[in-house]
Amino acid sequence: MTTPDPSRRLLVSIHDVSPRSERQVDQLADALAHRLGGPNFAMLVIPDHWREAPIADNAAFHARLRDWADQGIEMFLHGWCHRDETPAIAGLAGFKGKHMTAGEGEFLNLPYATALARMTEGKAMLEDILGRSVAGFIAPAWLYGEGALQALGEAGFALAEDHIKVWQPTGGAVLARGPVITWASRSPARIRSSLLFSRLARLALPLTRTVRVAVHPGDTTVPALLDSIDRTLVRFARSHRPARYAELIG
Repeated sequence: MTTPDPSRRLLVSIHDVSPRSERQVDQLADALAHRLGGPNFAMLVIPDHWREAPIADNAAFHARLRDWADQGIEMFLHGWCHRDETPAIAGLAGFKGKHMTAGEGEFLNLPYATALARMTEGKAMLEDILGRSVAGFIAPAWLYGEGALQALGEAGFALAEDHIKVWQPTGGAVLARGPVITWASRSPARIRSSLLFSRLARLALPLTRTVRVAVHPGDTTVPALLDSIDRTLVRFARSHRPARYAELIG
């Protein structure tokens, strides 16, 4: 068996963790633990997924979150509702909202005050449930507007992540660079493109010091995506050590 280079990290995360995706999250967690040698991955928690799955008073889901955290799984706040509730706009932000996500760029167009309120309330809620600090904040669809970026610097998160980097919101230090490998299940075209990108990534990214892989509950509905995820994890677990985001800041 090939021993991974200890200086190279593999950071893996499950997005969209909420009561409405609990079964799929369990399936993904089992698959990741099998390939990564245990719970060496992160979970991104949504406080009220699409305003249909609030976690605030869900004691059973609180227990699941604490159990996952007690196993060593890092917990990130992943927006508030994961849905873009702002009016449609023109320009680059409007293009991103339309083409990069299916109406789920919650923090792309939020004004500063609203973004800060959702971040601080979500952080306080999740930390109260877990009894420990959250690992950081990752916006839905990795999309941040100016208001969200300004709020991040004040909300007290240790880490943030977008499509191309991981950074410290306070001070702005970039801790890791490189595209995140992820998959899309919304349409046949997106399935094909994400399968192609993951194949290319397995060839192009082995020398990258930090490789990031992100999976979503919807991936479980497409066998070809699950196979691609497994191939990707097997490939990078040979060269990169499964690690925690917290290691990026010591």
